[in-house]
Amino acid sequence: MCDSIGSDDPSWRESFYTCLSDHGISVSNNVTQYYFGTVSGGLDETDRYGGHGDYVANMNLGKLGLNEGSFLKLRAEHRFGRSIAEPAGVLFPPTLPTELPVADSRDLYLTNVLFTQFFSERFAIYAGKLDTLDGDANAYASGRGITQFSNVAFIANPIALRTIPYSSLGCGLFILGDEGEPLFNFLVMNPTDTADSDGFDELFAEGVALSAELRLATPLMGKPGHQLFAGTWSSRDYVSLGQDPRILLPNVPINRANGSWSLYWNTDQAVWVDPCDATRHWGYFARAAIADDSTNPVNYLLSVGLGGASPLRSGDSFGIGYYYSGTSDEIGPILQAASLGPIGNGQGIELFYRAQITKSISCTPDFQWIDQARRQLDEAYILGVRMNIAF
Repeated sequence: MCDSIGSDDPSWRESFYTCLSDHGISVSNNVTQYYFGTVSGGLDETDRYGGHGDYVANMNLGKLGLNEGSFLKLRAEHRFGRSIAEPAGVLFPPTLPTELPVADSRDLYLTNVLFTQFFSERFAIYAGKLDTLDGDANAYASGRGITQFSNVAFIANPIALRTIPYSSLGCGLFILGDEGEPLFNFLVMNPTDTADSDGFDELFAEGVALSAELRLATPLMGKPGHQLFAGTWSSRDYVSLGQDPRILLPNVPINRANGSWSLYWNTDQAVWVDPCDATRHWGYFARAAIADDSTNPVNYLLSVGLGGASPLRSGDSFGIGYYYSGTSDEIGPILQAASLGPIGNGQGIELFYRAQITKSISCTPDFQWIDQARRQLDEAYILGVRMNIAF
């Protein structure tokens, strides 16, 4: 298909990817490395090196000569090294990708095999295995922990993680808005995580999980902005906290509860837009959420911050965010009995500046301050650097 492109061409890689794109295949690969340390507080003042590989292929099956309007998405992921989360003693991972897709495993896992069929320019249905990290989209606080914030509290709302697994089988529909951005998404999903398997053996064996998100474009004074309203529900029986790499909790029993739910909202609004390039802007973001107190260790969450394109240098970006999380009154005492000590509410701050060194390489110094939900631990001061290589 692209046989004429050879390695003697100095731009062969770009030419090869362009050729693939012309034939309906787009490839996006990332390897992100994290060198972070607890410079004060936490459980242990030490440093850790870890990382995450993310390999994505999107195929336009119409361009490939198959069904028009059909698409296939494949994503493979793996982690390597060690995370700073354990010595920091935190509940929210400070470098989320170093925990994904499967805790304590360095194998490569297929987390997306997703088929999408468009029936019009705006309406489509999808089915297959999918990951949910791109949910709760926000212009200044998403990015999968690779391009914006690293702490899970600013990547997606942690409160929805109890009901919606990271990667599993599901189906749904979405509607696009006037500008081609997602307007409404509805998902029906297996309620247990199957990132490390195909998932068919346990499909809906423990119930079903539902998620709905409505994201409205709300420009202010000609500058882009959004409001997102969403909810999740799961019919699963909850008998323990479980092991979820997105929130670091021990697998201890809780009072049996049938079903769980969450409601969440976020907003982003541009304050400054580059007059020469409308895609470059920075602004504010905010999140708020509540959840079922009997099953979710996080009862409510608030966050706010600034982020976006740097006005100082083209290609760079920055972010500063603050979050406050409320611990469930019912699950807090269970965590205390599980040798975590007294449990209260938590809060934290993250600051980063992402410098685009070359077209493919970015380097991001990052600082985090975390006032622990585990009250017997000192506040954790975390300093580190993230390097992303895109190819």
